[in-house]
Amino acid sequence: MSTFTELVQSRRSAMNFVEGIRIPQAEMEEMFSYARLAPSAYNLQHAQYKVIADEKLKEEIRSGAYGQYKIHSASAVIVVLGDMHAYKQAPEIYGGLKMLGAMTQEQYDAQIESINSAYIGNETFQREEAIRNASLSAMQLMLIAKDKGWDTCPMIGFDPEAIKATLQLPENLVPVMLITIGKDNKQKIRPRGYRKPVNEFVEFIGV
Repeated sequence: MSTFTELVQSRRSAMNFVEGIRIPQAEMEEMFSYARLAPSAYNLQHAQYKVIADEKLKEEIRSGAYGQYKIHSASAVIVVLGDMHAYKQAPEIYGGLKMLGAMTQEQYDAQIESINSAYIGNETFQREEAIRNASLSAMQLMLIAKDKGWDTCPMIGFDPEAIKATLQLPENLVPVMLITIGKDNKQKIRPRGYRKPVNEFVEFIGV
């Protein structure tokens, strides 16, 4: 375990991985058990994942990601998906709170109405929310993986339609990013890329 600031400073995107290292499924499940605590709008938990360690399927995903070698060498490639229809699970998500007495029937009805008003009939919003909220979950997963001793690299260089076809995804699941995971093959430690000073990207108003 590391302190959070050490964790943030040490996380780097791995460009290549040590081949042949397997991540036990139980360990992956533990990482996802923490990733599920990431925030999401209305607690709808838009993120879904497919963890692919099968070598043949990994190579098919690699083909849809323009042949990037890091997918080949990684222990697994994680396909991060955003569910455009996450709002449909609201009755189930909030039903538990109502049963526990944490929500009145009136509060429950108002929450479901608010969610439906925002999502139903607005595909642009559904897609944007799927991407936004899945991205929050994915970043949390990468930090958790680093804390557990695994290296990752987020990837947006892929053909979404190819990934959807390979995995036979329904239309409501949007490929948001790929995350390669494994042990970084640090043949040469590169200096960290330039980072803007705080005053170049933050404006303090009334602080």
